[in-house]
Amino acid sequence: MVLQVQASTYEAQTQEIAKQLLAATQENRSFFSSLRDQMRWDDKLLAWAISNPGLRVQLFRFIDTLPALHSKSEIASHLQEYLGEESVELPAALKGMLNFANADSMPGQVAATTVGTAVETLAHKYISGENIKQVIKTVERLRKEKMAFTIDLLGEAVITEAEAQSYLERYLELIQQLVEASKNWAVIPAIDEADGEPIPKVQVSVKLTAFYSQFDPLDAKGSEERVSDRIRILLRRAKELGTAVHFDMEQYAYKDITLSILKKLLLEEEFRQRTDVGITIQAYLRDSEQDTKDLISWLKERGYPLTIRLVKGAYWDQETIKAAQKHWPQPVYNDKAATDANFETITQLLLENHQYVYSAIGSHNVRSHSRAIAIAESLNVPRRRFELQVLYGMGDKVAKALVDKGYRVRVYCPYGELLPGMAYLIRRLLENTANSSFLRQNMENRPIEELLAPPIVKEEENVQTRLISQRVAGVPPVVATGVASLQTPNSHFLGAADTDYAVEEVRTKAAQAFQSVRQQLGRTYLPLINGEYVNPPEFVDSLNPSNFSEVIGKVGLMSVEQAEQAMQAAKAAFPGWRKTPAKQRADILRKAGDLMELRRAELSVWIVLEVGKPVKEADGEVSEAIDFCRYYADEIERLDKGVNYDIPGETNHYIYQPRGITVVISPWNFPLAIACGMTVAALVSGNCTLLKPAETSSIIAAKLTEILVDAGFPKGVFQYVPGKGSQVGAYLVNHPDTHVIAFTGSQEVGCRIYAEAATLKSGQKHMKRVIAEMGGKNAIIVDESADLDQAIVGVVQSAFGYSGQKCSAASRVIVLEPIYDIFVQRLVEATKSLNIGEAELPSTQVGPVIDANARDRIREYIEKGKAEAEVALELPAPEQGYFIGPVIFSEVSPNAVISQEEIFGPVLAVIRVKDFQEALAVANGTNYALTGGLYSRTPSHIQQAQTEFEVGNLYINRNITGAIVGRQPFGGFKLSGVGSKAGGPDYLLQFLEPRAVTENIQRQGFAPIEGAD
Repeated sequence: MVLQVQASTYEAQTQEIAKQLLAATQENRSFFSSLRDQMRWDDKLLAWAISNPGLRVQLFRFIDTLPALHSKSEIASHLQEYLGEESVELPAALKGMLNFANADSMPGQVAATTVGTAVETLAHKYISGENIKQVIKTVERLRKEKMAFTIDLLGEAVITEAEAQSYLERYLELIQQLVEASKNWAVIPAIDEADGEPIPKVQVSVKLTAFYSQFDPLDAKGSEERVSDRIRILLRRAKELGTAVHFDMEQYAYKDITLSILKKLLLEEEFRQRTDVGITIQAYLRDSEQDTKDLISWLKERGYPLTIRLVKGAYWDQETIKAAQKHWPQPVYNDKAATDANFETITQLLLENHQYVYSAIGSHNVRSHSRAIAIAESLNVPRRRFELQVLYGMGDKVAKALVDKGYRVRVYCPYGELLPGMAYLIRRLLENTANSSFLRQNMENRPIEELLAPPIVKEEENVQTRLISQRVAGVPPVVATGVASLQTPNSHFLGAADTDYAVEEVRTKAAQAFQSVRQQLGRTYLPLINGEYVNPPEFVDSLNPSNFSEVIGKVGLMSVEQAEQAMQAAKAAFPGWRKTPAKQRADILRKAGDLMELRRAELSVWIVLEVGKPVKEADGEVSEAIDFCRYYADEIERLDKGVNYDIPGETNHYIYQPRGITVVISPWNFPLAIACGMTVAALVSGNCTLLKPAETSSIIAAKLTEILVDAGFPKGVFQYVPGKGSQVGAYLVNHPDTHVIAFTGSQEVGCRIYAEAATLKSGQKHMKRVIAEMGGKNAIIVDESADLDQAIVGVVQSAFGYSGQKCSAASRVIVLEPIYDIFVQRLVEATKSLNIGEAELPSTQVGPVIDANARDRIREYIEKGKAEAEVALELPAPEQGYFIGPVIFSEVSPNAVISQEEIFGPVLAVIRVKDFQEALAVANGTNYALTGGLYSRTPSHIQQAQTEFEVGNLYINRNITGAIVGRQPFGGFKLSGVGSKAGGPDYLLQFLEPRAVTENIQRQGFAPIEGAD
């Protein structure tokens, strides 16, 4: 029975130990060491960042950019751009240094050298070496100070399989060389043994996700298989050499699957008895206490102890931003005190279970360490079962004080090239300069009582923690969206939350949805005219593009005569619908959105099976459809209020009324979202609407029809009119009773509709309004300051997501000459690492194209590309579906066919340019202006792109697909389309006629005057 003591019992001892440690860390330094620190630029930069929040942000952004800058002139110009902003208040010394006219001038070169050297010196404070030789020197120094170590390998993000393999090989080499060096190390009892048991001298820390470039919780099984194969190799070699291996914890999305993989692996017969392995818990996560309890239960079952390293957590900013953007519950505590309190709770939990677990308490907070010591001493925890850890360069004084008091201390030592290690450096600088940082507060000589006070948790933290427990229980994210409103105070519209596939229960539900839908395949779907499903003259099979032998269902294609019946029904229903109050129409729309949320998993499956869209992207499309319903419901209520321009004696009211009958012609590539968006915009505006979907996605449109009918749209107001575009589509476009045509599709068809709609037909008493979105030839510019890890990932997602079949997909990448070759090389490797396969497989990133016609047309463009450019990559593809493997062309002329014409497939042209001006000229050198992207860390380039890049949607330092309703209203200009942006504040105006009503309210010279008695 493990002795348990109430937490309050430990407080007095905690305070006593903490005061002793604090006294040891706050000893006065000599006058000369203080003077030396004041002279050093690295210390000055850090001090300025602490005292000046505006400078802190810009300085850290500059440091982040530094790895991409290859000359002193580049460093000088970026220094001026980042720190010369009007909003940044500069210290006199820095202001004087930046006061140069030209980056090539001598003062510019001096500034670049001074700051560059200072940042390098800062990096050396936190990074233990640039190569193994330097690391060995560092750890030998640490061992002389009676400190153990663990080594973490820094480097570029693992985005290719070649890099994942290299990561494993570099660790194998690292442990080999460390063990070789350790043969000459004398045994130091304080760190190399405890309770008569030897402790491995060498320990390394690894990141699970780096063992597989396509690591994804959605593909839990595939990720586990690929990662486990490489981990087994590492663990076997580590055992041969007597090295301990510790697994770091990364972003929250990977936590559950990381724990699952390690638990399974470490129960295998080969590894079950290993005690030289460690797992990490992050105390800033709201569910970390439960994870710790689960791990302890698992360790009891396993029968052999492992190390659990407890840390606060290093990705707070990233986690909070991601949760806010995704409308997910916050996984981390918002308040530092809550994290500290949780850290103490878990510390106690670990130490009370010391028979089953080796505790490694990692912190720079003297109170946190003191708490652990107080508990360990009260419970007589054996020395082998307890150690304290600090980060290299972060807790040096604390570490020394702990060693002097006889505790085992391990230093976490990152190593690698300084420049790729900048991301790590930024995290350390953020930690050092944050207002809530213990290190900072200690430096500022805050009162001891304040530094060592017990953490107090605010009630709102408990509310959000309950939301996280719902997430773990598999409750749909919509339940938890209330928290997001706290996170986005400036946004009036709160979008639907995408499915979080990191939750195992959610993945199970998705798999069940596939089984359920598969039982419904082969059914027949009929047109809906005036509230009745009618038999059409013709039927076609809708096929699964991933496997064209699988029939999803039969679709009835209506005749022109039936189209006329639908038009007459719409005319009859219009007078009643236009008079229906806007609030009532909006409420029907909101109900439709709620029904979609309830049917989310099922709708996603229909999208996957009918149009071959991978699971995660299909789920995102359902969110977009829901958002259209809710956003346009809000919008019509706003517009319905009208505008008053009253003056004394006269009222002037500006109001809107519906136009009439809308024909929606929707595409197959967003078969639910775009069909829904165009349709519900027309409906909620008071127009009767006929939906004619693309023939290849008519079943999804039939599912939308079910939802709109169930939501309560009256008969004749909404009608589902599947048919051939050349017959039914053309008839409805040319019909004299059509008022609005909302179209998304090819430029050729869009221009034809525009021309036909402009022709006045017999009996037509109005001009038709055409809203047409007609595609793009979208470009991403990558300049020499770009973060290449970020750029490669973004370009691959933008070009090959849904096999390049999005209107917003990237089909051109324009890369500046200095980085062109390395960019193409890494782009090719990253693309090679993608999984190509059936859309429903969770591992698939690249699925099929829509049909045989599309496949053949794309192949023709590939042949044209081979005649015009060099093939950098052409991947093979499965035969059974309509597959085309990603193709990358390099050295492409800006005027080549593949640079100018929309291909709508997984084909990417990489164009080389000399400078940024040429990049913009090439980007703007097509007939389209839909989406564009820029990867850059040069402020002047970002500013110039914002004004000169001719696109409707410009995305900077992120992928260029996935526009979100109410956040990135979508649409372009030039030959990309005509009309206002979908999901934006102007969109509904296209379905409405504005009217101004003026009334003279004087009677016999008398009129009410507001405010008069």
